[in-house]
Amino acid sequence: MKACQCILLLFSCQILYTRALDCEVIPGTLTQIDAGLGSVGGVNNDSEVFLFLGNSFTRIRASLKHITIGPAGQFGVSPTNTVFKFQSGIFRPIPVSGGLKQVDAGSEIVVGVNPIEDVFCINKDTNNNGPPANAAWTQLTGGRLKYYSCGPYSCWGVNFTDNVFLKRNVTGSSCNGSAFSEIVNGSLSMVEVATDGSVYGVDSQGSLMQRLGVSQSTPAGTVWQRIVVCPFGHKHVTYDVGWLWVICSDGSVRRCT
Repeated sequence: MKACQCILLLFSCQILYTRALDCEVIPGTLTQIDAGLGSVGGVNNDSEVFLFLGNSFTRIRASLKHITIGPAGQFGVSPTNTVFKFQSGIFRPIPVSGGLKQVDAGSEIVVGVNPIEDVFCINKDTNNNGPPANAAWTQLTGGRLKYYSCGPYSCWGVNFTDNVFLKRNVTGSSCNGSAFSEIVNGSLSMVEVATDGSVYGVDSQGSLMQRLGVSQSTPAGTVWQRIVVCPFGHKHVTYDVGWLWVICSDGSVRRCT
């Protein structure tokens, strides 16, 4: 009996409880979505790009497999790993040697990972002064990641075995931050840090998770909370200004409060 109690106590320390949200289905299907500064964008299986305008998604002229919107701007990655930055009303290509497969602009810096899972970043001033040159991108040491996302005071990433990593002390003038540290009780296939620092992710079984207790003084947070939005599993998640946007395993999109 005592052994069972210990196991249950250990599990409860890692995942606090399950929470259900009030959600609405948004017409359309997507494979990836990102929200920031009140804007929402997404892409589908055909690399078509959509922005949420009014009460629905509207297709725009671009071909991307990943899009990001945040304080650092709007960026995207094409099916051939070319990086684009939205400037003067269009997505313009910017030079990144070898390209990127995923990019994130959720903080003052821009970060991303390339096809062989090297991690890169550029500082705020470099990004603000125009399209960054190849030399302006800094390669981060200490491991390879398949997904990397930053917020106002920390960055989170996951590797090919779904281990979760945290980088502290990231600032607009120093995108290097501290060394990566592992969140030992976490396992995610993707992770997103919102512009307010909130951390959400989806694991390989399609479970949607939120990291509770995340703050500037405690960037690693405390426990994971499971959230139920989709009846048959979750695929991708993003959060901004009180709205949680979730792509379900079937590609349908839900907006939740």
